[in-house]
Amino acid sequence: MKTELKVALIQTDLAWENPKANRENFTSKIASISETVDLIVLPEMFTSGFTMNASEVAETMDGETIAWLKELSKKKEAAIVGSLVIIEKNNYYNRLVFIHPNGTIDSYDKRHTFTLAGEHKVYTAGTSKTIIDYKGFRICPLICYDLRFPVWARNTEDYDVLLYVANWPKPRISAWDALLKARAIENMSYCIGVNRIGKDDSGHDYPGHSACYDVLGETLSDFNSDENGINVVTLDKSHIEAYRNKLNFLNDRDNFILQGV
Repeated sequence: MKTELKVALIQTDLAWENPKANRENFTSKIASISETVDLIVLPEMFTSGFTMNASEVAETMDGETIAWLKELSKKKEAAIVGSLVIIEKNNYYNRLVFIHPNGTIDSYDKRHTFTLAGEHKVYTAGTSKTIIDYKGFRICPLICYDLRFPVWARNTEDYDVLLYVANWPKPRISAWDALLKARAIENMSYCIGVNRIGKDDSGHDYPGHSACYDVLGETLSDFNSDENGINVVTLDKSHIEAYRNKLNFLNDRDNFILQGV
């Protein structure tokens, strides 16, 4: 069992509703990672940007992007995670996929669709959390707007890493910064957030601010605002265990039952 996990955070602009161009961009960026990493994190809707034109970009789980991810993950010997638009049984999903190097896939459908943008009118909301076991680490992946809902993210599964992929806009970026740090502290887990940069065709600006925090809320990695690039961070299992055993804050968490899920 590994005690460390090396994670590459990719912060970049996205080509609007152009899966081919985005795949080419990420192929180049992933190829440029010179050091050995275990996990590569892409933003939310990394093939299209945050679009409500689901029919224009939707793919199936047997589609071109999933096949590309599998091939790239195997070649790089690293898992790759991000979300894209998936169509399944005539429903559209903002689906996060976690591609393992051996080709297996874990997935999570965004629970909190962004009503301000009408996402709930286009995409079917997910109903369950996903906990991924990978190289000795338990990872809880969530998507963008989920960040505003701490009950959904609450660490009742003893996960080690809370991971958000996002298209989080500039006017509310201070909330992104504050909430990522808060989720790390309250759940005593590493918290990673990967946000895009650039401007989409809906006129929204995205300033990046991708980051990783440890269980005490200390910054392990962040980008210089809207920097286009890759940061690699090392997560240490012993850091989690040491502070959980010393402080025992999770032992005092409240019991609750989620309704309407």
